[in-house]
Amino acid sequence: MITPPPPTHLEGVVLAAGSSLRAGTFKPGLMLGGRPMIERSIEGMREVCDRIIVVGGFAFGQLRGLLQPMPDVECVENPVYRLGMFTSVKAGLSCVRGERCFLLPADTPLVPARVYRALAASDALISVPTFRGSRGHPVCLMASLIPAILREPDTSSLREFIHRTGSATVEVDAEEILLVIDTSEDYERMVQQLSGKA
Repeated sequence: MITPPPPTHLEGVVLAAGSSLRAGTFKPGLMLGGRPMIERSIEGMREVCDRIIVVGGFAFGQLRGLLQPMPDVECVENPVYRLGMFTSVKAGLSCVRGERCFLLPADTPLVPARVYRALAASDALISVPTFRGSRGHPVCLMASLIPAILREPDTSSLREFIHRTGSATVEVDAEEILLVIDTSEDYERMVQQLSGKA
C-alpha cells in the first residue's frame, strides 16, 4: 500500500484561467523584465510555499507550455472557467493539501516574498494584506475553510465569502499588492516601473 505524502504547511494557488479580454492578449505570457508574467507571479511565493498550484482555463496548452520549465509547479485545468473566477478558486483549493494557502490572481505579478512572510505570521483564519489602508493580494486562508468554500455556488465569489466570514488585515510596506494588469495601459506602466527599478 502506497503511503500518501504528508500534508505540507504553506501552499500557493495562482489563478490564471481568465480569457484576458480587457488586456486584449494572453496575460500570463506577457513579458515583464524578460520573463513571462506567470513566472513573475510565482516568484514571490516560491520562497515561502512548499507547493504551488496554477489554475488555467483559457489557452490552457499555452499556459502549460510556459510552466514546463518549472517542474515544481503543478498546473491544473478548470474546464468551466467561463463561469467566473470563483470556479478557478474552487478548482485550485480542491487540490490544496497543506494547512494554509495563498490565493493570488496571476495578473498581480510583482508581490514580493516579504508579503507572504507577513501573512504567514498571522494566525487569523483569513488574512488580507493592506498598503496604506488599501486591501490587495494575495489572500491567506486556513485550509479548514476550504470545505465551506467548495460548498459555495459557482455564482458566489471569494470576496463575498471573506465578507461573511471576516478577515484580519496585515499592513505591509509593498505597493506591489495593489498593482494589477487589467488593461494594456496597466501593462505598459508595469513595464516602465520594472525598467525604472532595473
